[in-house]
Formats: sequence, C-alpha cells, structure tokens
Amino acid sequence: MKHTFRGGVHPAGHKELSREMPLRDFLPAGEMVFPLSQHIGKPAKPIVKKGDSVLVGQRIAEADGYISANIASSCSGTVKAIEKRRVLTGAMADCIVIENDGQFTPAEDYTRRQEPDSVSNEQIISRVQEAGVVGLGGAGFPTCVKLKPKDPQAIRVVIANGAECEPYLTCNDQLMRTKAPEIIEGLELVLRLFPRAKGVVAIEDNKPEAIAAMRQAATGKEKIEVRAMKTKYPQGGERSLIQAIAGVDFPLSQLPADVGCIVDNVGTLYAIQRAVLYNEPLYSQCLTLTGEAVKNPGNYIVRDGTSFAELLNHAGGLKEGVNLKKAMVGGPMMGFAMSELNVPIQKQNNGLTLLAEDPNEKAEAQMTACLRCGRCTTVCPVGLLPQLMSEAIFMGNLERYEKKLYGLECIQCGSCTYVCPAKRPLMQEFKQAKAEILARRRAEGGGK
Repeated sequence: MKHTFRGGVHPAGHKELSREMPLRDFLPAGEMVFPLSQHIGKPAKPIVKKGDSVLVGQRIAEADGYISANIASSCSGTVKAIEKRRVLTGAMADCIVIENDGQFTPAEDYTRRQEPDSVSNEQIISRVQEAGVVGLGGAGFPTCVKLKPKDPQAIRVVIANGAECEPYLTCNDQLMRTKAPEIIEGLELVLRLFPRAKGVVAIEDNKPEAIAAMRQAATGKEKIEVRAMKTKYPQGGERSLIQAIAGVDFPLSQLPADVGCIVDNVGTLYAIQRAVLYNEPLYSQCLTLTGEAVKNPGNYIVRDGTSFAELLNHAGGLKEGVNLKKAMVGGPMMGFAMSELNVPIQKQNNGLTLLAEDPNEKAEAQMTACLRCGRCTTVCPVGLLPQLMSEAIFMGNLERYEKKLYGLECIQCGSCTYVCPAKRPLMQEFKQAKAEILARRRAEGGGK
C-alpha cells in the first residue's frame, strides 16, 4: 500500500526543540485584536459596536457570503474600537479590538455534551457553520463549505491530516497524543455526511506516540484506519496526501471533492467535535512557539486575538545573547516572515518560528546561475518544471509560465528552492509571478 507521494524533500526537522512539550493553555492579559479576515473568502461583518460588553464564545462578526466565516470573541470584556490594525502580513486591516477583563466568562456552558446519536446530519453542518470553524492546517478555508460538496455520495475517502510535515512544528503531534478520542469522534461526525466514505488518519512515521494514541482511539471503528506515512516533506500538503492515499493526481482547477476526497486537519476535526457536541465556537487552537532564538519553546492552546509578542514574553522571551534574525508565522518551508510580533494570532495560525540565522540571507550570498542539474524537477510533488518556469519569469513571458508550463499549479511548498545547489529563490519567484498573473486577471475582469 502506498504511503508517500512523488517527489518531495527531507529538510532537517528541528522538532526536538518542542516535541516533548505538552500542550498548555495560555490566557492573555492584554487587549485582544480580531481581524475580520481570518479565512479564505470575504471578510466577516462586525455585529458589535464600541462600548458593547462581550463574553467568551459570543459572536462578534458574522459571515458575509458563502465563502466566509463567523468570528467569536475569545475573551470577555468591552469592545474598545473597530478600526484598522496591523496584522501578520504587515498590512493594515479592519479589526475588532476588545479590552480583555481577564475573567474569560463564557457566553454559555461549553462543558455540557450532547451525544452524537441525538444530532442530525443537518445539525452537524449548521453547528460547524455557526461555530466559524475553518481549516486549521494553514489555509483557513471555511469548513462548512467543504462539508457540502455537490455529490456527497461521490466522496470515498475522508483524510484526517496529522502529517505535520513542516519543520519545527509539533503542536498537532501533541494534540493527537492528548485528544485522540475527540479527534476520532470528529472524524466519525464527518463520515456520517458521506455514507460511502472511509476515514484515513494520516500521520508521518516520525510520530510514534501520536500513531499509537490515534490507533487506540480508533480501535473497533470499522470505517477508520490510522496509517503511518513515510516522513517526507510536503507529505501534509492536501494534494500530496490525496496522491499518497487515494493514488489520484488532479489540477488546481479541481477540488479534492471532485476526485472523491475530503481532507481535514486533525485540529479542524477536534474543533468540529467541540462545535457539534458542545456548541463551542472556534476561538482557540494549538500553536507551536519554537526556533533556536526562543528561550523556552513549547506547544500552546492559544486564543484568537492574542498578541504573538505577549505569548513570547510569557514563554521567557528570546535566548540571552541571541539575535533574532527572522520571525516566521508557521515553519520555514511554507511560512512567511513577519515584520513585527505585536500582531494578533488568527484562527489558522499553528506556529511561530524564531530563527537565530536567516537561511535566505545565506542563500543570497551563495547564489549562482542555474546549473541545469534538474534537481528541482525531481523533487517537485506536482511534477512541474521549475527550471523552465524560472526562465520564463526572467524573460518576462508570464503567458508561457501560465499556459505552457502550468505555473499556477505550483503549491509553493519550497521543495525546489530547498534542493537548488545554485541557491536560486525559485519559490519566491513563483509566488510573485502568481500574484502578478492574478492581479492582471482582476484588472482585465473589472476587479472580479
């Protein structure tokens, strides 16, 4: 049985920094900032105003359209402002600012459980939607939309993504070790929506404790299999997982549901279980604070709206005598650099990696012309030709990049950049090319 995908690389994991650190709850003391766009799609609309009192779990912004998501407060307190604040991309964005009273008073009792048999399939979807659950693997796609494909009968595999292949990150490992029964229960709720589907929990084989915990939780569940996958990056990519488990390749123009698959991160499944059985909105998630510059790396349950800087200070700050060279949301392969840390944690954030050395800075100093070695093509999990894509960008021929070389199929995993002996910034080039092509399309389409 296949347990991996085409291509891929083996970057240093650095997971030993936080791997054995258990999940700990962090209760922030400072003001809380909630961006209205914490998901793919249209930003949510505020439904509170300055001066309003709010409670934990209370909805403060509602979805504005089909691809959008509700936002709940993660603290109790008073709405201080609705204004533009700086967010993790460095841009200024509309946010709800709440003065945290430090009491964390819940809007309702989120400890009361409703048994799964008493919940209808329609209620599963509606409660996930009401809770504002989005994909917690990084993309932030509204989960209720994913659970409503055109043909539920065509779904054959629901994949629980526990690969956590990104270097440094370990919070999903700890979540699976400690919340395995709840994750399996969330997967069972999703499987109820797709009567012909089986469930596969995919975990890289460098997480034996998580595999054991999930297998124990899945004992006796005939429709669920826990599969140990070969440790290789980007194993946790949606398309890589589908290729490894279902043996299917498909273009970006298609969704996983089009090839009979649904993929949900294990954190998302845990949030589904909480939403459906406890009526608990999504206002917190697991996050790894790590990197060689961090004094005390660890794994945390963090509340949306918390400042990254406050979390770092709580963990002891930076190591003495170490200069912070680069701060990244996520890990070093698919994460992106931050210009400052005093910005809010959002729903889909699962890591903050603080590096004492900047690998991009080193690569720039060593960069040469392309050696035409072909390594980038060998490792591309999508089967693209990065060398030719880079040449097309250099020549200013974005039409060739898009139409002949299928450049928009790039998943921006960074595998090509990682193996390039010439230290070419391939992924960065492809990100910029994609942005230019999409901007041109919007301009030609009148902004659509």
